[in-house]
Amino acid sequence: MSIKSILLGAAASFALAPAAMAERGADGHVNIIYWQAPSILNPYLSGGTKDIESSSLILEPLGRFDQDGALVPFLAQEIPTVSNGGVSEDLTTITWKLKEGLLWSDGTPVTSEDVVFTASYCMDPDGGCAQFSKFDAVDTVEALDELTVKVTFKSPQPNPYLPFMGGQSPIIQAAQFAECLGARAPECTEANFNPIGTGPFVVDEFKPNDVISMSANPNYRDPAKPAFATLTFKGGGDATAAGRAVLETGEFDYAWNLQLAPEVLAKMAEGGKGVPVSAFGTLVERIEMNLTNPSPDLPPETRATVAEPHPFLSDLAVRKALSMAIDREILVEIGYGQAGRPTCNLVPAPARFASPNTDCMTQDIEGAKALLDEAGIVDTDGDGVREKDGVPLKLLFQTSTNAVRQNFQDAIKAWWSEIGVETELKNVSSSVFFGGDPGSPDTFQKFYADVEMYANNFDGTDPQAYLAMYRCGNEPKPSSQWQGENINRYCDPEYDALLDELAKTGELEKRGEIAIKLNEMITKESYTIVPLVDRGRVSAHSNSLGGVVLNTWDSELWNAADWYRIKD
Repeated sequence: MSIKSILLGAAASFALAPAAMAERGADGHVNIIYWQAPSILNPYLSGGTKDIESSSLILEPLGRFDQDGALVPFLAQEIPTVSNGGVSEDLTTITWKLKEGLLWSDGTPVTSEDVVFTASYCMDPDGGCAQFSKFDAVDTVEALDELTVKVTFKSPQPNPYLPFMGGQSPIIQAAQFAECLGARAPECTEANFNPIGTGPFVVDEFKPNDVISMSANPNYRDPAKPAFATLTFKGGGDATAAGRAVLETGEFDYAWNLQLAPEVLAKMAEGGKGVPVSAFGTLVERIEMNLTNPSPDLPPETRATVAEPHPFLSDLAVRKALSMAIDREILVEIGYGQAGRPTCNLVPAPARFASPNTDCMTQDIEGAKALLDEAGIVDTDGDGVREKDGVPLKLLFQTSTNAVRQNFQDAIKAWWSEIGVETELKNVSSSVFFGGDPGSPDTFQKFYADVEMYANNFDGTDPQAYLAMYRCGNEPKPSSQWQGENINRYCDPEYDALLDELAKTGELEKRGEIAIKLNEMITKESYTIVPLVDRGRVSAHSNSLGGVVLNTWDSELWNAADWYRIKD
């Protein structure tokens, strides 16, 4: 079975499913398997994905990120913005309004005091809150009335959506956790293992590092949800066993994060019990162009620094031709299958920040040759290698040791050869390549090569800090012990000015416009970074489980209240 047919099958099963369930609990039982087992049900005391996502079935935030990275209200009436008055013009406050009539699973009302308490709980310096960074910029959190909460920041925050947003920052009940502040937080076993929440399910029994038994929350705000009366969340094992349990044997309804080779996943799907589903975030496999000269003939104090421009990669025509020669569709096929898709963007998502640029999607060998010919970069001595100003286009291409990356290197070397570029391949142990040892010649920061390949992404859904990595002066250099985020040694005052504008802009639509321009400057316009593959995540669900919408921005179980059983 091909990956394409698997995708078509998944789409068909979703399209034919009924739109909604009839009443709460009508669809019986649902089984979930994560090959990492939860150890606690309080995301403020654990950064582990398995703990955060299992907790998300019980505890909810004011707002979530949907499958596209857009902000959507959950316990809040709406997402506060500058335009609706929820975020102040000076970006120093955000005001949230709770939905009316919300109840905790024990039947008591949810109020603004619970939100204020949640902030106090995480911000307590003795509490060891795993999500403290989300509250780092917060000055005060105050209840204006029973349903209104105002957060004041220490300084203007163009992205004020860190506290109380997403599965990592839910609201906890003040009454249940009142005696669990500060150093006492980890001692509250009952609260940490059996939290009272607002989510679609409640805990019946929790066996840490093994299994959680849950049932439908009788006080959930939608009387028709969840469709399932009971739920089992099983932890442990490995990705292969989890995949088989859904795709081959049908023992489980949902399996998380199937980190498996494309051919292995396709073979499992032939079992016919379920379908793999994929979703994408911001992880991009890319080629980085070194704008400086890494030649070992140069003095150590200037080698691979801005003092020594690269002899031919400083030329836009060369960088663009190298990108044009690559077939990204082939790279996806040989490397990631369903868990990858071609991209021309450093920031492929969320949609608000993603450029519509598709210029790199079609390989153009002849176009690349013509571009180099026009620039006068030709083969003058007949050895098959072009020269620029007498310097042959010979590249050292390095990456980490990884079977997929070595396959990519081989394919790219062949394509570059077709346009008259000679490539020497090098792979370095991941522990060394990503290690940051200033004494090592083989780190990706030191960049003692012409081009290198790796993947990177950013936390959350706002790319401001990520795009700021490419500010002038932020490059690794001897004076910084080769630490720095601007790996290419890129510098453009116009780019820096746009970064400054982004840092002062609070309106979401305008932030998107600026971020897209920044992304295009470093990719489409300069080809300093050559994106290859947008790498995603693959999970799987049974053919009879409807309503699944895979989400890489929040908990994968973010919409479990909407799941239902597809009837035969």
